[in-house]
Amino acid sequence: MSKAIAYIRVSTAKQGRSGLGMEAQQAAISHFAEAEGLEVVEVFTEIETGKGADALSKRPQFCAALEKARRRGCPVIVAKLDRLSRDVAFIAGLMAERVPFIVAELGKDADPFMLHIWAAMAEKERRMISDRTKAALAAAKARGVVLGGYRGGPAVDHQKGTQAAQKAAQGFAEDVGPLVQELASGGLSLRQVADRLTEQGIRTARGGKVWTAAGVSRVLARSS
Repeated sequence: MSKAIAYIRVSTAKQGRSGLGMEAQQAAISHFAEAEGLEVVEVFTEIETGKGADALSKRPQFCAALEKARRRGCPVIVAKLDRLSRDVAFIAGLMAERVPFIVAELGKDADPFMLHIWAAMAEKERRMISDRTKAALAAAKARGVVLGGYRGGPAVDHQKGTQAAQKAAQGFAEDVGPLVQELASGGLSLRQVADRLTEQGIRTARGGKVWTAAGVSRVLARSS
């Protein structure tokens, strides 16, 4: 049975602590390896951004996976191309490492040329998402929406505190809801909308810095 190295990456510490995304990647790689007769001999896991052509220098576990694969003369398997990067220059740089990469979602026979094509498409999608986010933010600000977050405060009693929190959450949803709806209407998943809001520095209803898919869903439900 041929050997392979697996690489799993999530982009936020919260995802790393919860296992969100990691388990799905592990399952995809395991199923793919079993179907293709590959034995995964080691798994490298990283919590780090995949942005930028210089992202390799910020991903020590990925560098370790490359080195191990080079010594063993075996490929590195990832679940999806964006776990490597959406940056064409980064993907091109990986080809110079002379370590074969297998992207489970693309199949075992996807050659370097195809990886370049898919990376170019992913990079364009990322740019389009960024443009839609900026347009949605501009539209929200033009409507007078204040993009902050409710941080709570001392409550006189439990009932009044709960009522105040519910009222604040509803008000927040009415303010931010149109922006979230505009992003969601562009074909983004709840997870992608959450990532865009986080990247733009928009606080959650309680002032948090990181949005979740569940938080986006609650805002959509309240604002509708």
